[in-house]
Amino acid sequence: MADSIRPANPQEAWGAMVEGNHRFVAGTPAHPRQDIDRRNQLAEQQKPFAALFGCADSRLSAEIIFDVGLGDLFVVRNAGQVIAETILGSLEYAVEVLGVPLILVLGHDECGAIRATIDSSQGKVATEGEFIADLVSRIAPTVKAANEQGLFEIDDVTQLHVQDTVNEMLTRSKLISAAVKSGKLAVVGANYKLALGEIHPIVTVGTV
Repeated sequence: MADSIRPANPQEAWGAMVEGNHRFVAGTPAHPRQDIDRRNQLAEQQKPFAALFGCADSRLSAEIIFDVGLGDLFVVRNAGQVIAETILGSLEYAVEVLGVPLILVLGHDECGAIRATIDSSQGKVATEGEFIADLVSRIAPTVKAANEQGLFEIDDVTQLHVQDTVNEMLTRSKLISAAVKSGKLAVVGANYKLALGEIHPIVTVGTV
């Protein structure tokens, strides 16, 4: 993606994300749009080309793994990428006010929140924090559903959790769902491989 050209549709936005990730994986990042001029340009207004809802894991640095710059991504994160009202409000803001043509829901392997939920379901761990317990309770239905399908490995649960997260977002947010139906927005659910640095798409809603 050229520094002066902002992706204008879902296809261009996803293409820019894929290209950036390829550079990161290859070890040849361009570090675009990270200079003083870009910083000054963005001081009064932002116009990101994608929103990313991902896990808060310290190894999941969005701008680095997609080799993008300041003002390119509207990033929303919490442990285990769990949908909540504040998350939906932030993503609706990205779509309605900022006009992003793409939302990427990004999970990753060996997610601590999902591991804690799996362990909790097996009676192996009990957290003291009431809000940690609330987080685990929100992922628990996915773990149960995965187990009922004969899926017990964390990578399989993570993949299902990404799908469930995308479905919940589209079900609960009429604004986001309508934007997808109109063709202005696409949603991609994907998994990030920590050791490889690669993005692996799991589910796509809309056209990219």
